[in-house]
Amino acid sequence: MPANCTRVVDSAVGCPEIPIIVGSGNARVVMWPGNNAQFRTFQIITLTAGARTIRLHHGSDAVYYVMSGAGSIVDLVSSEVFPLAEGAMVHIDAGDAYEFRAGDHQDFKILGGPCPADESLYADLAFPEGQ
Repeated sequence: MPANCTRVVDSAVGCPEIPIIVGSGNARVVMWPGNNAQFRTFQIITLTAGARTIRLHHGSDAVYYVMSGAGSIVDLVSSEVFPLAEGAMVHIDAGDAYEFRAGDHQDFKILGGPCPADESLYADLAFPEGQ
């Protein structure tokens, strides 16, 4: 696929998962170098009540949008906890360590990721045929 093209990706079909969830939920990779994304990555992270992500830390900035539910983001250096609800966006500076947490009684769905890609997130994924 040429570098300068438009592509529609169905996030409900064929998106690989990355192992960043502790508890119940999943993290599906929508846009990543494996489907020729060069400047942006997107994961859909779904955390069920009480679940969290592993410690995340990237060499580049990351941005996330809360699609549904409520939870929090934790700054793992300062231990500060910041509540997030549907419609919120959060920016994480390069090098900052963080994790997302769902609330005890509500699921939490987030869209986003580092920009450009953090190749370590995809280390266990095979690139699609022809990539």
